[in-house]
Amino acid sequence: MTQEITHKRVLQIALPILLANVTVPILGAVDTAVVGQIPRPEPIAAVGVGAVILSAVYWIFGFLRMGTVGLTAQASGEGDRDEVASLLTRALMIGFAGGLGLILLQRAIFWGAFQVSPASAEVESLAQGYMQIRIWSAPAAIALFGINGWLIAQERTRAVLVLQLWMNGVNVVLDLVFVLQLGWGVSGVAVATFIAEWSALALGLWLCRGAFQTPRWRNWGRVFDGARLKRMAVVNTDILIRSLLLETIFVSFLLLGGRFGDATLAANQVLVQFLHITGYALDGFAFAAEALVGKAFGAGAVLRLRRAAIVTTAWGAGFAVAMALAFAVAGPWLITVMAKDLAVQQAALSYLPWMVAAPPMILGLVMLDGIFIGATRSADMRNMMAISAALYWGAVWLLMDPMGNHGLWLALHISFAARAVTLGSRYPALERATLKQAAHSDGHS
Repeated sequence: MTQEITHKRVLQIALPILLANVTVPILGAVDTAVVGQIPRPEPIAAVGVGAVILSAVYWIFGFLRMGTVGLTAQASGEGDRDEVASLLTRALMIGFAGGLGLILLQRAIFWGAFQVSPASAEVESLAQGYMQIRIWSAPAAIALFGINGWLIAQERTRAVLVLQLWMNGVNVVLDLVFVLQLGWGVSGVAVATFIAEWSALALGLWLCRGAFQTPRWRNWGRVFDGARLKRMAVVNTDILIRSLLLETIFVSFLLLGGRFGDATLAANQVLVQFLHITGYALDGFAFAAEALVGKAFGAGAVLRLRRAAIVTTAWGAGFAVAMALAFAVAGPWLITVMAKDLAVQQAALSYLPWMVAAPPMILGLVMLDGIFIGATRSADMRNMMAISAALYWGAVWLLMDPMGNHGLWLALHISFAARAVTLGSRYPALERATLKQAAHSDGHS
């Protein structure tokens, strides 16, 4: 595929992802609102705790989406349709195996989670019941990471949007039926999600039906080829390590904020939601970079790769500036909507400038992540994240005492800048690797 990389093509990939991401917080709000109709606090707390635990566990398998995008886009760029189909099969097998592993280990996972974050006996009991239902859809939830990555790699982000709308729509409708009409309470929310995830997997397989209409997907010699399996394992392991390092930064940031009092801790939590919104907005353009850079890398087309990086980043920059302006203008109002406590509002307002600066600050790292995922330069992603995490911890050690919570925010921004600068320094090596890929492709043509 040698389509020109135009602004229209970038938007056709990015905008469905933006719309799909909008549905994510809506589902969480509906879950909370439906359970909130039960006149006791424990059901809301149980659904919140259970959802956070399972999301954290499933998040570990996020590497499956990212690794699948890069490898599939490159195979598509090389014109290797056998490998494109085999990658879908491998991703589904990893997803099902990972989900089954979680089902088998559920008791240990739930026990460990409540050791780290204990709750009251009633909340823990309700949350256990919620998770014991939802865990049975783990194979579907994790396999969907692979399906989404496979679809994104082929620029089929409208299919990703359809999948997201279906899953969240089914979940919302069944929430209303099971909880409000049938009175199933917390279990009703869990059953709704269980059905939504398995039905989404069925829809996802149907959306990938073209791959199953040829025998390529079950070419077991190719699917289990040792060299290809090893490459997939290396890429996924690197991305997993990178993601775990990133998680230590954000979790520690929120926990360390507690040293400055409950109001400051709550204020940081409110402002981090702005950061999540920024990430959701920029994801669309980062995903476009993953698909377009991956295809260009697979084809050994360095000029096309460079244009993909420039055009996707230009659109991301426009959105980043717009979001910074929106936070500057509407930030105070959003804070009052999200937090009713006056002390939390005042604290959040004092730290709002850090959040206004965040969208342009994270632009580089988000887009470079997409570029490097597309080229499967996963070792660079892992190594640069390790450097950034080390700089973050150094900054925390130096800045927290003299600057308080402002020092913590500055350390977080230093980690953002470090990721962008270090990954950016590796971009020339990425282009050189693309030229080598071109020579490899010519040698096999």
